Amino acid sequence: MALARGQTGVRAVTRAYGSQIHPVFMTPPLAASLFGAVLAGHVSLTLAAIHVAAMFAAVYTAHVKDGYVDFHIRGEDDDHPLTARGCRIGLAASTAAFALCCVLLFVFVNWIAVALTLPTWLIAYHHAPQLDTNPLTTTTGYPLGISLSLLGGFYVQAGTITAVPFAFALVFLVLLSGIKVIDDAQDYEYDRSIQKRTVAVVVGQRRARDVAYGLMAVALSLVVALAAIQLFPPTAILAALAFAAVALIARRAPPTLATMLLIRGSYVFLAVLVAAVWFEPLVWLTAS
Repeated sequence: MALARGQTGVRAVTRAYGSQIHPVFMTPPLAASLFGAVLAGHVSLTLAAIHVAAMFAAVYTAHVKDGYVDFHIRGEDDDHPLTARGCRIGLAASTAAFALCCVLLFVFVNWIAVALTLPTWLIAYHHAPQLDTNPLTTTTGYPLGISLSLLGGFYVQAGTITAVPFAFALVFLVLLSGIKVIDDAQDYEYDRSIQKRTVAVVVGQRRARDVAYGLMAVALSLVVALAAIQLFPPTAILAALAFAAVALIARRAPPTLATMLLIRGSYVFLAVLVAAVWFEPLVWLTAS
């Protein structure tokens, strides 16, 4: 049976599987893993590579499963590059790769590293059709995966979890949940027609917008507060200011443009945080 829809051959199959790598959504979890490693101070490139590979496999699983459910089961999408069999094989391959990474983490680190990593695959695999049908898990699934990626990236290097990575993970969970509410609002009319309970469908578009930017404001306030008590480096405030500037512009834009701006803004936010931690004097890392 064919793996790619409407095409045959190695190139067609390679393109079909490659199409399930979506850089916009793939980059943050991988970057969060590396950020966690940077927070640990001393980085083992081997351990970092294993954890990043695990995060890649988890997110790839989510993309293939979403496409399989939305096209082959729900009939929501107009097209999909993989056949149903191709999706199942892709899921088996990405799950096997994730399992191998977990085995390596168990061997080179310990079972806690696996315990912090495994939930990312569970979230990815069950996002559709289980977790994307109510406003809480629809909104927090992807952000929680990124937070866990950061914590796991830190743990495999440091062998422990301290207040600093936990606080960063919390900030990302809240900030990205706000962005996800705006992202889901793009499909408000369609989601409402099929009774898919996103935040926008449940509380209305205007209130969902208020909820979204309220969450972002809370996250940025947390950054400022934690920098003030020196849990975060002082220059982390620059990340909050940079994202706040993007959010102010996005607030006046329609959902599609706002989502694009906010996602790019989150990249800037993370980049400034990485720079703040990387170039901050060692005194801060020691004190934390």
